[in-house]
Amino acid sequence: MKPKPHPVKEKLHEIIFEADTPEGKLFDVILLILILLSVFVVMLESVEAYKARWGMVFFILEWIFTVIFTIEYILRLYTVYRPIKYATSLFGIIDLLSILPAFLGIFFTGAHSLIVIRALRLMRVFRIFKLGHFLKEGRVIVKALKASRAKITVFLSFVILMVTIIGSVMYLIEGAYGNEGFSSIPRSMYWAIVTLTTVGYGDITPVSEIGQFLSALVMILGYAIIAVPTGIVTTELIRPSSKNNTQACRFCGEEGHDDDAVFCKYCGQKLNL
Repeated sequence: MKPKPHPVKEKLHEIIFEADTPEGKLFDVILLILILLSVFVVMLESVEAYKARWGMVFFILEWIFTVIFTIEYILRLYTVYRPIKYATSLFGIIDLLSILPAFLGIFFTGAHSLIVIRALRLMRVFRIFKLGHFLKEGRVIVKALKASRAKITVFLSFVILMVTIIGSVMYLIEGAYGNEGFSSIPRSMYWAIVTLTTVGYGDITPVSEIGQFLSALVMILGYAIIAVPTGIVTTELIRPSSKNNTQACRFCGEEGHDDDAVFCKYCGQKLNL
């Protein structure tokens, strides 16, 4: 049965989940600032000198941020028609992880639990992922990666095959010269990956002239390894795409609808126009 629209919920949903209105844009900007400030406080608190001097200030700010984000999380659950679906979604889980450590820390007391509390408090860094609510440009990159996943999979398969062949050849060449660095094919493959990606740790080096010559070829080949996937993804990025807005469906929570859309293209329900 379709739920009856509620004016307050409709307005709150438009402000919290969408950015097509002045109120929605203002909400996003304020939330963005709060997220950045909360992460900045976590960073400062990790410095012992600052923590010793401003520990109480950090503690108060942490709880201010926690209360604000808790209210925001409750409002997000309240304004959607399927709160369980949102709570189990990626952003719903991240929203929960951003407030959970502060509340769990209340129940862990005593010297033996300090390590547990410290580990729980590190989970607050998950707040930075909440920036995904605003970075719709990131969706373009994700879409380009999905569109080019077949080509990239074929390319990576070729790279793995090439690494296996190069590692095996280097194992035979350097093994004949008694080079202990190439003691096995997997270790030689490790060298091939490090060299092919132009990282070059230098912990394993060929000593034979043939091995050094092959190393030079692998290094040059490494530039193509970087260029090919970049070109594949760039091609997908420059493809023209339909213009989408920030309208979010109240039923399924999906975004990315066309500007002239009236119904959700994912679940078919009417959008909050």
